[in-house]
Amino acid sequence: MKIVVCAKQVPDTNEVKIDPIKGTLIREGVPSILNPDDANALEEALRIKDDYEDVKVDVISMGPPQACTMLQECLGMGADDAYLLSDRAFGGADTCATSTTIAAGIKKIGDYDIIFAGRQTIDGDTAQVGPQVAYRLDIPVVTYVQKVVKMEEGLITVQRQLEDGYEVIEVKTPCLLTCVKELNDPRYMSIYNIVATKDYKFEMRNHEDLNLDKKDCGLSASPTQVFKSFTPKPKGKGEILCGTCEDMACTLIGRFNEKHLI
Repeated sequence: MKIVVCAKQVPDTNEVKIDPIKGTLIREGVPSILNPDDANALEEALRIKDDYEDVKVDVISMGPPQACTMLQECLGMGADDAYLLSDRAFGGADTCATSTTIAAGIKKIGDYDIIFAGRQTIDGDTAQVGPQVAYRLDIPVVTYVQKVVKMEEGLITVQRQLEDGYEVIEVKTPCLLTCVKELNDPRYMSIYNIVATKDYKFEMRNHEDLNLDKKDCGLSASPTQVFKSFTPKPKGKGEILCGTCEDMACTLIGRFNEKHLI
């Protein structure tokens, strides 16, 4: 069995700031991390590898050369191989162009049974790339997977998270599953894997390697573009009322009267 995991290196959103003049993200000096939901996707693939024989886990990512640092982390967790799709032609891609490139990369890997991906990335939050990749590969997709219930030859049964519960879905393989954080707790890298993969030679693939035309990649193939990014204005400072319940109630009613709310 071959499992492919889609992963992305993202800026740590706890450190991200927005330029108040340009309205763009300030990426300089911001640490990059493995997208959290993608870590859950990788962990589930590795758990299947632990439980079954003859399972190979490959990780694929689209990004700049420095994304190799994130892929090295994936190898340290236990992935077998990693592929980076890196080309200036891929720059400025929206979800549509990104899914085209990733799908082409997965086709190049070939012979996959399951594709795992995170529900969404913390820098885009669209939750669109996974389903779009499945569409371009013409395979079924189940989103918001919170548990892998059972695996059989050519079939996998999962729980799909809903707002008020979950539904159980049986899907044929090959398929794509997007994962939520409730699925598992990602493992740490192991010393053994870190040492074993420290000299790993990453295979970087550009648009020519993927048999893609430049017009089908990056900004030129992106029908959606971000017009502006901004931080919302901070709300006014709140007021804490003190005193007895009667005093606070009287004060609150007085505030409502002043604002003509009552």
